[in-house]
Amino acid sequence: MEQRKLGEQGPTLSVVGIGTWAIGGDNWDYGWGPQDDDDSLRAIQAAFDMGVNWVDTAPVYGFGHAEEVVARALKGRRDEVVLASKFGLLWDEAGKTYRDGRPATVRREIEDSLRRLQTDHLDIYHQHWPDWDFKTPVAETMEVLVGLQQEGKIRCIGVSNYDTTQLAEALAVHHVDSFQPPYNLVDRSAEAELLPYSQAHGVGVVVYSPLMNGLLAGQMDEAVKFSDTDWRGRDERFSGEGLRTNLAMAQRVKAVAQDLGCSQAQLAVAWTLANPAVTSAIVGFRNGDEPVDLLKAMPERLEPGTVAALRADHA
Repeated sequence: MEQRKLGEQGPTLSVVGIGTWAIGGDNWDYGWGPQDDDDSLRAIQAAFDMGVNWVDTAPVYGFGHAEEVVARALKGRRDEVVLASKFGLLWDEAGKTYRDGRPATVRREIEDSLRRLQTDHLDIYHQHWPDWDFKTPVAETMEVLVGLQQEGKIRCIGVSNYDTTQLAEALAVHHVDSFQPPYNLVDRSAEAELLPYSQAHGVGVVVYSPLMNGLLAGQMDEAVKFSDTDWRGRDERFSGEGLRTNLAMAQRVKAVAQDLGCSQAQLAVAWTLANPAVTSAIVGFRNGDEPVDLLKAMPERLEPGTVAALRADHA
């Protein structure tokens, strides 16, 4: 599998990374419905066998469960894998999530993640969301991350879901190695400022939701039903007019994919990777067949005409 360097100073990553949001299970508000841990382990191992060299996780995915599953999957191969986790999106006793970037909280979170992941360091540590609840200045959060880096508990500093103003505030304190925005054929908002800004400042970009939470993979139609514990059932993008509009894009992707002899999912992921600012795309796998199906014949390069055709089809 192709690999790319993450920004100016980060590690070399496979162009697809393993996402673990869904494998956290359904015991929280943003779960994806029931998930079997054995299926999760097979999915992660299959992705590694296909050449994926990094995994992205977070404490909030199943309230610690995803990190514990990842730890099981990494037994015997921790040194072969770039391990990324996050901080700053926590939960209270009632299971309600909140955002917290205070230094003391960050220090508590890194210790909890290291324990769950059964490792002594993280290769990349992302702030999951800006601190909207306690209003911690970006500079204060960055300073504690620099301290954790100096202590050897993290190797690279990352942020997620920032805007360019917040990125600038972070870069004023220390170089940011990795930035995670959502990016796919439906949601292209990152193209306006975030991707060019990151590229201009040597910040590596690992995009999430390249398949728009499964919609662009060709697995949905207007009759789709989600389980009671699947967050997509509460999201307007996956019902009514929002779903119909997005399915129209999925159909256009299908038509182009058929011409290229690849799957919708392969084309959708490859399209995000065609942007020169993007290092890697995070893809969630829930069973051992999914990484094989996606990676065995995914186009390594898309012709400019293909990229332009899909862009022109965007409503």
